[in-house]
Amino acid sequence: MDEQEESTLHQKIEDLKEEHRDLDDVIARVQEAVPFDQLKVQRLKKRKLILKDQIIVMENLLIPDIIA
Repeated sequence: MDEQEESTLHQKIEDLKEEHRDLDDVIARVQEAVPFDQLKVQRLKKRKLILKDQIIVMENLLIPDIIA
């Protein structure tokens, strides 16, 4: 992986992490509403899990393979 690809991957990871943090705020605001939309909260949490999985996959791409 060259420096350009690595830099792009770092930026994508940061963007996903930012979206992941933003979802925390959105979920909190939705839960504050009375009554709150449980289905919407579930969908947001599912999106958050998907983002976390994507972040992990991309971070693993940055780790060099070690020949054991």
